[in-house]
Amino acid sequence: MSRFESLFAGLTFRTSTPAFEVGDEVPAFVTGRGDDGLLVRVGDTVLELPDADPSLLDAKVQIEIESFDARTHRGTARVVDVLEEAE
Repeated sequence: MSRFESLFAGLTFRTSTPAFEVGDEVPAFVTGRGDDGLLVRVGDTVLELPDADPSLLDAKVQIEIESFDARTHRGTARVVDVLEEAE
């Protein structure tokens, strides 16, 4: 391995459209409201929380991905736990 390769080994670039798999659990902030409920935005990826309590707007929550379309970077999720209440 060259010095250049060893210097940059393991380096990855962050994307503005992260992808998720069904069943993934991730922490996220509830950032808005949509037609079908609350929304979580992770970069340009949008996850809908259709059954979430409206009082969770601006809260930090642990969510589980229920569906995800990698082509459109949209999906649905459910709230597993509230990590920080909204102020």
